[in-house]
Amino acid sequence: MEEKEIMSFRDEEGNKVDFEAIAKIYLGEQGYLLLSPVDETSDDMFAFRIDVNEEGIEELNLVEDDKEFEEIKKEYKKLLY
Repeated sequence: MEEKEIMSFRDEEGNKVDFEAIAKIYLGEQGYLLLSPVDETSDDMFAFRIDVNEEGIEELNLVEDDKEFEEIKKEYKKLLY
């Protein structure tokens, strides 16, 4: 049985929200992490761009651009089929 990778974040109100890592996607050199809320029954999935800050530390930034999100979804579907 594969072990789930769970990541915790704080929402706008400071509440802890747990996400399951679904997949890591690459579009060229740019990496993305797909996360799904653990406690929800919906099929919601969020795409985060993996950026590196000035200190060389990875940061996750929510993808809000529709075109970029569609490209990520298309690449993810390739993994599924």
